[in-house]
Amino acid sequence: MSAGRETHGSSADAPDAVDPARPRSGASPVPSADAVEPPARPHDAAAPETSAIDVGVLSPEDLAADHAMATLAGSVRFLLEMTPVNADDVRATFLAHPEVDPVFQYRTLDVDPNVLDAQVAALPLDNVADATLAALLRNRQREMSLRIEMLRARDTPDFLQLSIAQYGAVHPGLVSRAEDLLRRLPSGRLEYDSVNAETFLAAAQAEIDYYRSIDPDVGIHAEIRDDISGVLVDGNMLLISNNAAVAAPRVNALLQHEVGTHLVTQVNGMAQPIRMLGSGLAHYDETQEGLAVLAEIACGGLTATRLRQLAARVIAVQSLVGGATFVETHRLLTGHGLPAGSAYGVAMRVYRAGGFTKDAIYLRGLLALLRHVADGGVLDLFFLGKFSLEDLPLVEDLAARGLLAAARVMPRYLSDPEAAARLQNAARTEDLVTLVNA
Repeated sequence: MSAGRETHGSSADAPDAVDPARPRSGASPVPSADAVEPPARPHDAAAPETSAIDVGVLSPEDLAADHAMATLAGSVRFLLEMTPVNADDVRATFLAHPEVDPVFQYRTLDVDPNVLDAQVAALPLDNVADATLAALLRNRQREMSLRIEMLRARDTPDFLQLSIAQYGAVHPGLVSRAEDLLRRLPSGRLEYDSVNAETFLAAAQAEIDYYRSIDPDVGIHAEIRDDISGVLVDGNMLLISNNAAVAAPRVNALLQHEVGTHLVTQVNGMAQPIRMLGSGLAHYDETQEGLAVLAEIACGGLTATRLRQLAARVIAVQSLVGGATFVETHRLLTGHGLPAGSAYGVAMRVYRAGGFTKDAIYLRGLLALLRHVADGGVLDLFFLGKFSLEDLPLVEDLAARGLLAAARVMPRYLSDPEAAARLQNAARTEDLVTLVNA
């Protein structure tokens, strides 16, 4: 089921496209903005042996199972179901009385979890003959069942442990890294001009129009909503809160995060013969968010405030898991130098639905992809759809057998001639603070 993603021209000067068949050492981590071609051969860990299906061809039964799963996954707006409808409304009340935990309200579930359970169990995965595809789909089937349990347990004490099972534990090393960032990055309120929801929507529509100029059939949209907080992507939609205020220096970076990463990979994934690359394979969230923050770095838009926010999310998740109340976590965050309003936003995202630990994956996903690039890995295939870094060898196997299509569109930031240099610099540094632009 679709989890959604959230926050908060000419390519003549772009770096040359990467040929994954070349040695990794010294390779540019990103391709050009023109296209991504599937690699000639896999270049990571060996994929499982495939069936006797002809190279470059999946059977109708294999594709039917994949398409059925993608349709079912796309029918559930998982992230919206986890998001309070009154988060902005109760913000002012909490900030006026920060000693009382806020009470969040949620929309009525659009789906019946019992029906979803039956639909997931009925997916025809026994008919999938291709071993690589079968492994990917079965992993996603298990994850879909876990997410259904999360829907059932929304806003109950049972939700937190299910969230930890879905998004993983927060390890001490990541917490130490986050605490170090909060100690060393500038703290307090930084004065920026902000743009409102209407202005950000206009910028988003211009960004979407850029992709439509490349491919008129790109089916992505943006709209303002009064039942969400911040900015998020759900399926092929960029949703903007009517109360959104985006710092002016962050507008382009946020567009590259949401549109240039989450929507671009949705477009390219849905155009694949394997449609689950559009809906997202198992545990794709962490790599997607890491890739989206890399986009912010590549376009020169990672600010001190943004990096502090990513670190604060890790601290808030750790506090939640340790049994702290909303009020206690909010107090902890303000003690780390976050303004009260920013601390509320971080705590709200983490405490929603009963304890949503997803927000720890932003920093964790960024660090994992930086290690991947530092080790000589390239990012080509990640623009073709939504999947985890752990599944890269399996996706490489599919690409090597001619089962993936070239990208319909590529992120706009790749047309910046400095993008590859910024990413290479990011992969070389041990200190994320050096990547802050302002």
